[in-house]
Amino acid sequence: MKTIPRFVFDIQFFAQERTEAATPKKRQKVRSEGKVCKSRDLTAAVEILTGLVGLVMFGPSIFGGLIDYFREMIGVLGEESLLRAGWFYRLEFTALRAYFGAWLLPGLLIAAFTTAVTVYQIGWVISFEPFKFDLNRLNPVSGMKKIISLRSLVELLKGLLKASLFVLVIYIAMRDKLPAAVYAMQLSMAAGALLFWNLLWDLSMRLAAMLLVMALVDYLYQKWDYEKSIRMSKQEVKEEFKQMEGDPQIKSKIRQKQRELAKKRMMSSVPKADVVITNPTTLAIALVYDRKIMAAPQITAKGKGFVARKIRELAAAHGVPVIENKPLAWALYESADVGDEVPENLYRGVAEILAMVYKLAGKQPS
Repeated sequence: MKTIPRFVFDIQFFAQERTEAATPKKRQKVRSEGKVCKSRDLTAAVEILTGLVGLVMFGPSIFGGLIDYFREMIGVLGEESLLRAGWFYRLEFTALRAYFGAWLLPGLLIAAFTTAVTVYQIGWVISFEPFKFDLNRLNPVSGMKKIISLRSLVELLKGLLKASLFVLVIYIAMRDKLPAAVYAMQLSMAAGALLFWNLLWDLSMRLAAMLLVMALVDYLYQKWDYEKSIRMSKQEVKEEFKQMEGDPQIKSKIRQKQRELAKKRMMSSVPKADVVITNPTTLAIALVYDRKIMAAPQITAKGKGFVARKIRELAAAHGVPVIENKPLAWALYESADVGDEVPENLYRGVAEILAMVYKLAGKQPS
């Protein structure tokens, strides 16, 4: 008889596949560890574009500031102060003030837009986890895995593509603008400088536009890769749900313990009761009444079957009267819980029993 081979599949293998989107708790956890979705190319593209816009907006002030800088540098060359001690600090202060004053407004504009793009990508998150010392980072095997990985290959291809496109754009621009550049050399200095500036501006805008398009594509890829890296397996989702909602077995044990504690507290109140009403074997309800602090008699313990028998035994052991009244016992058991006051419609029946108990005990009924 031919034996048919059997294949054994481990169902848990499929449970460990990361196919589920990350939960809010998982996202918060990875963010606290400093793992966020960020495209450096997008930030660089915004910096370049903002810098170009800043040159247009603050070009005259930048030009004026640089003129003042060179004027200061040249103006102090004939001063006698250069022959005395401390000349360097005077020159340094003057030059720095003029130079940084010229670039202050464009720098603030670039910083503002770069910060806005960074916050848009990752939000407000401060984490020191990436700075913690980790011996695994010194592991050469882990290092090789990072070098030889899909992410490294993508970054390499992206860098080669970026360099190729940059060369292509520069080649096309030089091919189209080379006659104009040669012509600019035949003009006056001011006219030639203006023509060169226009050529340089056109090339810069082309490169910036190309970089922005590539940066947007890179941002979409980084977002996809980030979402993929934080995916969870079905088992991880179940475990997290258990942690948030509580393990059913643990919750069941907690409820059991709570019931046991409540039962112990209830039984401890039986010796202090004024009367126990029964039906007489199935039910037992313990009542207490202190007219100084209570508006109506209160149920301190009740039970059915085994619990009812324990209540009767405790009552008998501590001299608490046990009165049989089947209708009243059932009415109290079904209409009120432990700690509740006796319902108004049962006042008369309870009052008659308490009066009888007080009379037997020699107390003055209220």
